[in-house]
Amino acid sequence: MTDSTDATVVLVGMHGHGRWHLQNLQRLRRAGAPVRLAGICDHRPPAAEERDLVGSVPVTDRLDDLLDAVRPEVTIVCTPIHTHADLTLAAAAAGSHVLLEKPPTPTLAEYDRLATGMAATGRACQVGFQSLGAHALDHVRALMADGAIGEVLGIGAAGTWQRDAAYYARAPWAGRRTLDGAAVVDGALTNPFAHATATALALDGGSGDDEVRELEVELYRANPIDADDTSSLRLVTARGTTITVAVTLCAEREAEPYVVVHGTRGRIVLEYRTGRVRLEAGGRVEITEHGFTDLLENLVAHVRDPDVPLLVPLSAMRPFMQVVEAVRLAPDPAEIPPEQRRTDTSGPQPRFVVPGIDAAVGRSARELVPLSALGLPWTHRKDG
Repeated sequence: MTDSTDATVVLVGMHGHGRWHLQNLQRLRRAGAPVRLAGICDHRPPAAEERDLVGSVPVTDRLDDLLDAVRPEVTIVCTPIHTHADLTLAAAAAGSHVLLEKPPTPTLAEYDRLATGMAATGRACQVGFQSLGAHALDHVRALMADGAIGEVLGIGAAGTWQRDAAYYARAPWAGRRTLDGAAVVDGALTNPFAHATATALALDGGSGDDEVRELEVELYRANPIDADDTSSLRLVTARGTTITVAVTLCAEREAEPYVVVHGTRGRIVLEYRTGRVRLEAGGRVEITEHGFTDLLENLVAHVRDPDVPLLVPLSAMRPFMQVVEAVRLAPDPAEIPPEQRRTDTSGPQPRFVVPGIDAAVGRSARELVPLSALGLPWTHRKDG
């Protein structure tokens, strides 16, 4: 039975990560959350196995038609990165609030255009960094503020995942820096591991208007793609905090990505996808587990009561977008030579592995240095 107080939601882009949004809507609905799926926009119709998630809602390939027919309270935009701005602004112009998948846009100029346009509409826009809905963030910030690890020395982040050839064949924009002349910037730093950078920036506690002081990115690739699959960055925030991020999609073994806050008397490790926090200080180890606030639920709560703050407002994304812009403007990724990589054919699709990369990524996060400072044979060494 439909409740007239339910927030009507349309989803733009139901395949790929869009399927997660369908499943999440179903989960929220069953849990009694005041949301209901009211329509889908996608160029590809739902497959037979997706029908139970879609139900009887209209499915169109034109967003304007769907917005006119449904007039949704919330639109979820889960489409290729370079389409985000126009679709979000179209939804807002039709009166809809928006949950926008990360990264918000592929360029800083597009971000500024989107942020200005959204402010003019008066509609709310939440960015889909689910890691920023983690209750662990407040816990870690409290530990930092209370001096649990002494003076903060810096924040590192590390990610080691495995992606095979199918990952890059899934869509025309996958692994591309540009597509048909438009910026896409679909690299390891800006898409699969975007949460690592966003979470590190959030822990630093700056405002969304802050400008990153220093920013260097290093892009490498083992796969035959345009974008990076193995990368690192080093930045200094407006507050003076050094942040490093090192990631790879060519790992020897998969592990949970994490952010580590280094202090003069210890460190705090946050697994940002699980909400698990490990405090190591004063010769003791304390592990705590934390839940998450769903970003769609938070957006609906904010729309119904503006006193409820958005967890990931679009207006707070400028420091993160500076990272995206730096990746966009950086030279094309340097190829990791064939003799420094190997091909794993044990899975359904072949994938590249960079021997030693797992240890290097961990060392980068531990020592707060980019990959080039670690003496790897496929980087140009820099002083750490």
